[in-house]
This record gives sequence, structure tokens and C-alpha cells, in this order.
Amino acid sequence: MEIELRETTDGDLAVFWEQSTDPALLRMAALTREYHYDRGHFDAHWEKVRGDPAVTPRTVVADGVVVGHAAVFGPPEEREVTYVIGREHWGRGIATRALAELIRLEDTRPLHAGAAADNAGSLRVLEKCGFTVTGRVREFALARGEEVDVVLLILR
Repeated sequence: MEIELRETTDGDLAVFWEQSTDPALLRMAALTREYHYDRGHFDAHWEKVRGDPAVTPRTVVADGVVVGHAAVFGPPEEREVTYVIGREHWGRGIATRALAELIRLEDTRPLHAGAAADNAGSLRVLEKCGFTVTGRVREFALARGEEVDVVLLILR
């Protein structure tokens, strides 16, 4: 399978919105924001992201199909990674390969990440890419309507 990270285009946003409305994906991710639930906020969020030179958004393409996105954001001392792969593409190693490529593109270290403690797939992706656990916090998970344990990780 060929995995590619490329610049995000307007045409990719329809796929990202569809993923944003997948209840199973949102529940697994847990740590959602208002823009995951409202198309107007979603469009405004992506306009801001794509216009911010401190954010490196990339579309994840597998065998020519848009399957999700990955990004690095934040100030140099607090750079963080995020990624979303559509549920129909889980379990194929796409997230691991996409994240590995993203961190090759980003020179800044350390890189930070966080995932719901029960999101075993995402935690495994981060660990395969060299992230190590640094701690835990409790955060309100909008997608679940309750607080959850969040595992914090770092790549040095």
C-alpha cells in the first residue's frame, strides 16, 4: 500500500467533515472540539489552520484515496501532533506510516501528543513512532460527555 502526505486542498475537506460526523470515530478519539459538530465552525477552523504558518496540515492518501489528515501545531517549545484516519481504514497501518512521515517532515523536538487512555490503537501508533508516555491527566471528553483519562506522550 502506498501512503502519501500532501498539502491539504479544498476538495479534502468533504472527507474530513464526513469523518468528523462519524460517532464511532468521535467516541474513540474522545477529545473533540466544537468544530467537530458544526459545519460552520468546521469550515472556519480549517480556514484558520490552513492559513497559519505555525501549523503543518497534511492530507493522508492511501493508494490514491484520501483517508484522513495529520498535522503538527503549536509554538516551537510545545509542538504537538494530531491525526485522524477514517474508521473504514483502521487496522491497516496507515496511521503509523502517516505519523512516521509527518514527524520526518518536522525538525522540532520535542513533539507532544495525547490520547484517551482507552484508545489503544492510537497509543500503539504513537509508541511505534517513538513517543514515550510522560504522564496522565483528566480531561472532559465532549464526544463522551464525561471526563476521561488522557495519556500524555513525548518524542524527543
